[in-house]
Amino acid sequence: MARSRRARLPDLDEIALSLPEVTRDPTEGGRPAYQVRGRTFAFARGPRKDAFDPGTGELYDDVLAFSCTAEDKEAMVGDESSPWFTTPHWNGYNAVLLLERDLPKVTVAELREVLTDAWLAKAPKRLAASFVEDQS
Repeated sequence: MARSRRARLPDLDEIALSLPEVTRDPTEGGRPAYQVRGRTFAFARGPRKDAFDPGTGELYDDVLAFSCTAEDKEAMVGDESSPWFTTPHWNGYNAVLLLERDLPKVTVAELREVLTDAWLAKAPKRLAASFVEDQS
């Protein structure tokens, strides 16, 4: 299998919007939030005091959040070489964070897997089951 290229910001839109019944807010431009039937599964978030550069203390202004399972979160943030992270604010919430500037640290295939899993975590059960069946 050919190695997937590194992810870029336009891949986020392309992959998320390829999933069933996904809407983007705002529909074009701006920092996106992706929803399936009104339930947000991935979004770009503005600077918040819980996510900052430990070297400079500056707030991150390019945080992306993705829903996931507790098991996936543990595996993703537990790998020290991984660009995925969390903050104390996100304790108890099944989501992982990624800086936009770190998108090239993941492949398009990895981003597709994370977005699909995020979608599956928030999609209604029948819609998710239908999607999984169609992928088989």
